[in-house]
Amino acid sequence: MHSAAATPCPRHLALWSCVRLDAVPLLTLFIREVRVETPRTVGLLASLSGNPFDFCAGQAVWLGQHGRPLRKPYSIACAPGQARRNDALELLIQVGADGSAGVHLDAPAAGMLVDVDGPMGSFCFPPDPPGDHFLFVAGGTGIAPLRAMLWHALAAFPDRRFALVYSARTADEFAYASEMRELARSGKIVLRETVTRDSSVPWTGTRGRITREQIAAVVNGRDTLSFVCGPQALAQDVTRWLRELAVPEAQILAEGS
Repeated sequence: MHSAAATPCPRHLALWSCVRLDAVPLLTLFIREVRVETPRTVGLLASLSGNPFDFCAGQAVWLGQHGRPLRKPYSIACAPGQARRNDALELLIQVGADGSAGVHLDAPAAGMLVDVDGPMGSFCFPPDPPGDHFLFVAGGTGIAPLRAMLWHALAAFPDRRFALVYSARTADEFAYASEMRELARSGKIVLRETVTRDSSVPWTGTRGRITREQIAAVVNGRDTLSFVCGPQALAQDVTRWLRELAVPEAQILAEGS
């Protein structure tokens, strides 16, 4: 395993430019379903139509509207087992006020064809993870690959302990909020959420950026395997705090944008 706090996080699209890919795409899929996750994101289910697509939890794909040469990277937001059962990939897509994701993808809609290249990336949940405690720290849309890892780990290692620390700009910008809160209510994970900006949306929980104290409360030293994805400042801060809290360097996997 490795620590990669300075590597780019593909789901933060505002910091990525479209890339022209003239090679034949790996797969052309159709969008089966579009779910509104937050005011600025939608979740896509892209049907695999029986096509095999092997990936590890945490990896990403290049995605663009069918027939267009431009694509952008998105983390796969489901575990490999979920993709096989549902015969679909799940992706969290940031959209503008018009519903469009950008020049590479119009407003996503059921039935739309998309081209997918991948998988790619080394930010993955390891096959033989050390420790008895798994910690996931997400900022904004950085939840996408961590959701895939969390569901994979819950299925593969149900006897381990799980914690998710998750920050969003406003109370309505927690993607997969009901899902994560249900996992917490059922006792499967410890969940800590914090809102970083004021808004008109009611919120009675924690406010402000993720802090060292919040991380310390869910860390168990050398027994902790941690995954961090979000803005670069968050990834750098959390990585430093984890080191200070005696988490081995090899057990800190982070991506920041």
